[in-house]
Amino acid sequence: MARLFGTDGVRGVANRDLTVDLALNLAKAAALVLGEDAREHGRRPIAVIGRDPRISGEYLAAAVAAGLASSGVDVYDAGVIPTPATAFLTADISADFGVMISASHNPAPDNGIKFFAAGGHKLADELEDRIEAGMNLAALSPIGAGVGRVQRFADAEDRYIVHLLGAIPNPLDGLKIVIDCAHGAASAISPQVFADSGAQVIVIGNDPDGLNINAGFGSTHMSALQSAVLEHNADIGFAHDGDADRCLAVDHDGQLVDGDQLMAILALSLKARGELARNTLVATVMSNLGLRLAMRAADIEMIETKVGDRYVLEQIREGGYTLGGEQSGHIIFSRFATTGDGILTGLMIAAEVKRTGKTLQELAAQMKTYPQVLINVKGVDRSRVDSDQGLKEIVAEAEKDLGATGRVLLRASGTEELVRVMVEAADEGTAHSWADRIARVVEKNLAS
Repeated sequence: MARLFGTDGVRGVANRDLTVDLALNLAKAAALVLGEDAREHGRRPIAVIGRDPRISGEYLAAAVAAGLASSGVDVYDAGVIPTPATAFLTADISADFGVMISASHNPAPDNGIKFFAAGGHKLADELEDRIEAGMNLAALSPIGAGVGRVQRFADAEDRYIVHLLGAIPNPLDGLKIVIDCAHGAASAISPQVFADSGAQVIVIGNDPDGLNINAGFGSTHMSALQSAVLEHNADIGFAHDGDADRCLAVDHDGQLVDGDQLMAILALSLKARGELARNTLVATVMSNLGLRLAMRAADIEMIETKVGDRYVLEQIREGGYTLGGEQSGHIIFSRFATTGDGILTGLMIAAEVKRTGKTLQELAAQMKTYPQVLINVKGVDRSRVDSDQGLKEIVAEAEKDLGATGRVLLRASGTEELVRVMVEAADEGTAHSWADRIARVVEKNLAS
């Protein structure tokens, strides 16, 4: 039987895969597992619930709240709020755990449920497995005064906004910034925080109706932001995804600045200010070669993890590092957040533009982006990707040809029967050529 929890909680099409019954039972099991410490110390467990604005979140949040309260958990319902806000609030009020209902950058029919442990940290696999197992156990069934209460978390937004404003190293006065909220959870908070920081703000994608989340706007559809930056002659543009744990940027010429470039800017800034813990950046194996070379040139160590922000977070926590993230725009500042925070990322980048007096384009130029070609080879036996001799030989040949200005990465998908072939090179033609050659060998040698 497949594991219920994926790399970022439980996800699926709402009302088909992710049903009310599943949400209710997950909540009861979470109350059993994550509320255990509170009960052992004679306390009633407390949980924070947040959601993005997709329509299914309304009834899924109600189901989760019902499951928790019926299990003796007091629930603080924060309503529509970014994922990093739910994590922050869980820590801020010393709740025993938090629940976020969101499918992030996915379209409106999808939804998901993820849990945060005490302190706002993502759950370890062992806790997720215990929750899944707990769905087959008898639920807690207190009566009378033993049941939990559900109340509106009235100052949830204000607490999070104050937290963000306190993290900014300098005001943003004089900057004109376009914010694309993806019709998502950041639609109210992000524009307000940037304005409160002193920036002149133009907002797009901030009219959520429950069905338009991520539709044509946000970090997966950057053209709307690029056009708006040019139209308004703005200094910078920032795009969030549906739950605002991501941020991608656009410079004053409308050029995309991705997560790798943002991490390079932030790592160099933190190092210059003596705030880059252990002189280290944490990124995934999919980050661009240019990020590695820029860090090497600046004498910054770069640690690589598997793909997924949870693995970046694990490494940051284990090593006590300050900064890490992904090319997609999940960027984690461990000093201020326990998960990726798209609003915080945008604020920090804008503050660096203001502090240095340089444009975002100038700051991004500190990292050269190498052409990166990705081919997904479907219908192959992914289990043999690391053992096939023919693949080892073609990869070795490619790496010898590419030298220090290229890289090959073969990666078996964790969810589909396919192998990802990624090649970086000094020029796009070379990257395409080697990616095609290696993909043909994958297709031939790993045929199912």
